[in-house]
Amino acid sequence: MAIETFWWPTQRAETPEITYRVRTAQFGDGYKQLAGDGPNNKEDSYPISFVGQKAKVQEIMAFLDRHAGAKAFLWTTPLGEQGLFTCKNPAPTPMGGGIFKLTATFERAFHP
Repeated sequence: MAIETFWWPTQRAETPEITYRVRTAQFGDGYKQLAGDGPNNKEDSYPISFVGQKAKVQEIMAFLDRHAGAKAFLWTTPLGEQGLFTCKNPAPTPMGGGIFKLTATFERAFHP
């Protein structure tokens, strides 16, 4: 089964959260040794939002429902880097007049 791509244009809701998992060994003489925690130690997540007609938001929700928070999909970050992401928390909010705002956070995923 092919990996689907999230292709809808999104607004960047907030600043992304980017952290690096690092292991630290502290020694008595003040020396500290640092090493990346595994081959994929970069963790990043991107809050996004989409505002549009009910039918378009339902289409996006159907895509996210198919992935159910666990199956990864392709998405391109604001810096133009395509990667695998998951989304566990989509929230469609009615704005009135048939317009909805969908907010969510895309979290980086990796192939096993």
